[in-house]
Amino acid sequence: MSADLSHLLEKARAGDDDAVGPLFTLVYDELRRLAAHYLRAEHSGHTLQATALVNEAFMKLVAGESVPWESKTHFFNTAARAMRQILIDHARTKKRLKRGGGAGLAALDTGTLPPADAGPDDLDLIALDEALTKLARLDDRQARLVELRFFAGLTESEAAKVLGVSRRTVSSEWVFVLAWLKKEMSSVDAGG
Repeated sequence: MSADLSHLLEKARAGDDDAVGPLFTLVYDELRRLAAHYLRAEHSGHTLQATALVNEAFMKLVAGESVPWESKTHFFNTAARAMRQILIDHARTKKRLKRGGGAGLAALDTGTLPPADAGPDDLDLIALDEALTKLARLDDRQARLVELRFFAGLTESEAAKVLGVSRRTVSSEWVFVLAWLKKEMSSVDAGG
């Protein structure tokens, strides 16, 4: 699959319209799963639908800079990042996510996004994005761990495989990074 994926991506980026359809077919189901995972965090009245999120992420991946895809996992990790950015941009545009109270920080404990019917004080994705940007400057692998566990919905074992470390390393870093994110996001909520 990885060779087909890389080949089709290169053809699509080079302007071969005949490659776009097969490429989309090849990745659609997995992109749809990622989109559904992301959108579970959104309120039921959210205006961005899974299909639109998949389409926007796909277009970013096809139109973006040429990346030598190392594996299928690498491609979908990049897709998860693209979806995260689309949702953050959408939230900023709509100004729907309000700051305050850190009520949604408990969602970080489970490593999953809050349910679709969560209230407006649940996890502030903009504050999380800002904290992740800061974390990436301090430790890129730990920021990627959060993206993989929290945004892409990977288990500790799956994240360990993608990051090329042991499951035990992921477990211990996950505990640390959750504490760091809670502290960082609480200080943002408190105005500090």
